[in-house]
Amino acid sequence: MLLFGFQGEQILAQPLVIVLLAVPILIQVYFNAGLAYWLSRKLGVAWCIAAPAALIGASNFFELAVAAAISLFGINSGAALATVVGVLVEVPVMLSVVAIVKRSRAWHERQDTPAAG
Repeated sequence: MLLFGFQGEQILAQPLVIVLLAVPILIQVYFNAGLAYWLSRKLGVAWCIAAPAALIGASNFFELAVAAAISLFGINSGAALATVVGVLVEVPVMLSVVAIVKRSRAWHERQDTPAAG
């Protein structure tokens, strides 16, 4: 909570920096989750395993990054700011991945049939 408090002013003062930090995180999370989920389907992995695999594959472990950034660079550092942005972006994005995976269960479980020749 302290980290968010210390970085709140920076977040509001530097919206372009925040966007530049957030966009790669968005791309990475959706790409990794989508790839893991799609590969799970192609390999015949059950949805109950594929769904958490997609989430785990997309996770960035920002809680560890926060601890490392504060320990190495201090609570007011740019590194700490980047980890705060990571946490603020990752949580809603991961929730959206959960929603997508839940809505696509029928797609994942559907067996593609080869085209009639």
